[in-house]
Amino acid sequence: MPQAKKIWHQTKKNYQNYLSDLPDYGGSKNSHAKAIYGGLLIFALYPALPDQPPVSELQDFVSELFMGPFTKLGKIFDLNRSFDMWLIDKVFRKSGNKDRKDAVKYPDGFINVDVPYDRKHHAARYSFTQCPNAEFAKKHDLLHVLPLLCNSDFFGIGEIHGQLIRCGNSDVCDYMVVGSNNPIAQRYETVTDERGFLVSRRRYENNQ
Repeated sequence: MPQAKKIWHQTKKNYQNYLSDLPDYGGSKNSHAKAIYGGLLIFALYPALPDQPPVSELQDFVSELFMGPFTKLGKIFDLNRSFDMWLIDKVFRKSGNKDRKDAVKYPDGFINVDVPYDRKHHAARYSFTQCPNAEFAKKHDLLHVLPLLCNSDFFGIGEIHGQLIRCGNSDVCDYMVVGSNNPIAQRYETVTDERGFLVSRRRYENNQ
């Protein structure tokens, strides 16, 4: 059997084993089904790779897999425009409302908390205080693979001419989204922490 087929065979086997161990997320009825079950596919794929490459080598593949539509959207959508920022906040808020409804029926899913749109600074903010991907990674000793999913958010927001500012990962994923030209964006740099997560760090210039 060619190596590619072996990898895919083992990936499917891992996926089925993991699937049987999941709590009830609601399947396709869950508004975040792609994030949950797509994440499960990545968790199943990595252990199936015979050479166990550095996780970072798969980042471009995973980012494009999950965030490819953002590349097309970026041709017409620009978060440096105030209306587009207002609109993306509406999208995030609608998604959060669905998540909270899902959480009533499927309490092991995403728990989403948002705050009112910051009109003055053109910033959208929300956070996940519970993430099924993180919980799964902890349970199955796959936390080293989790950055592949979390880091994709930076790619997606960048494709629509924005910047994601996130100071936490794994336990609480906080999001502040602004246009790439927003002065707030210039105050932060994106770095990789010791666990492989992309995080935002405040720039300190002239000791200020």
